[in-house]
Amino acid sequence: MTGPAAGTGTGTETGTRTLFEAGPEAAFRAAPEDDRPVHVTIVLPCYNEQDHVLDEVERITKAMDNSGMAYELLAVDDCSTDDTLARLREAAPRFPSMKVVAFRHNSGSGTVRRLGTQQARGDIVVWTDADMTYPNERIPELVAMLDQDASIDQVVGARTSEEGTHKLLRVPAKWFIRKVAERLTNTRIPDLNSGLRAFRRQVSLPYLRLLPPGFSCVTTITIAFLSNQHHVAYVPIDYAKRAGTSKFHFVKDAYRYILQVLRMVMYFNPLKVLMPLALWLIVVGLAKGVFDMVWHFGYFASNTILIFVTGLIIGSMALLADLIVRSRGD
Repeated sequence: MTGPAAGTGTGTETGTRTLFEAGPEAAFRAAPEDDRPVHVTIVLPCYNEQDHVLDEVERITKAMDNSGMAYELLAVDDCSTDDTLARLREAAPRFPSMKVVAFRHNSGSGTVRRLGTQQARGDIVVWTDADMTYPNERIPELVAMLDQDASIDQVVGARTSEEGTHKLLRVPAKWFIRKVAERLTNTRIPDLNSGLRAFRRQVSLPYLRLLPPGFSCVTTITIAFLSNQHHVAYVPIDYAKRAGTSKFHFVKDAYRYILQVLRMVMYFNPLKVLMPLALWLIVVGLAKGVFDMVWHFGYFASNTILIFVTGLIIGSMALLADLIVRSRGD
């Protein structure tokens, strides 16, 4: 990271914080330091949540205080256009375990979660939302599963219902994307893109650079763990109606979700994506070649040759991509 001493920005004092123009990383450096030991870091992206953000913070801190776990709550305001940041700062003295971080530019929930995980002091990182949809009072339960079973690397709150906007379109689209991910990872996935999850920070570090800035970051971290044989456990949770206005855009975000699923599986196991298509084209080309020989002896149609050669090319690409993945060493 580049600091202000390198000439990347100028600072302005605001209370006990110094805000820099150097980017979202600088916002974490500007937040007050806390030397207390931490076991759990909760990353809470906040964007235009002024009417309920303090209710969410109070729910989280109450549950964590009652659990007796040492924790920190990173409440990250992603350049809200309402009074979210002001209300978080005003309430900060009431919540000594909460650190308020302010972004100068809207960077997306994926960026908030990535940087929050990188800056986390806890061994276990929890991702959740500030829109009152997830049962955040159950966060200690998810963390306890990781503490009690060292073989589990991530615990995901699997929603038992869909309460989001565009429900008639979201349900079949999410089902299709989830089935594609299950097929490509050979794993049953009850909920691919739940926003409530706890995982071991050390395990996640190699995959943080893969996180996109938007909503599909939760899909990415799930597939990254599954593709590398990290055990992911699922806990059924209720999913409430969202407070405030949804930031989800169906067409754009659904497209990004399925693209991210394919990208992640290609990154970790390209044979899963490319080889079935290659083999199918080769078989079709061979079958059509036999047909051509029977009905037009000694003659192969140009499309027969094209299908067969296309299959060989894709198969060669699959093997080359797999070789690159295996030699990458991450």
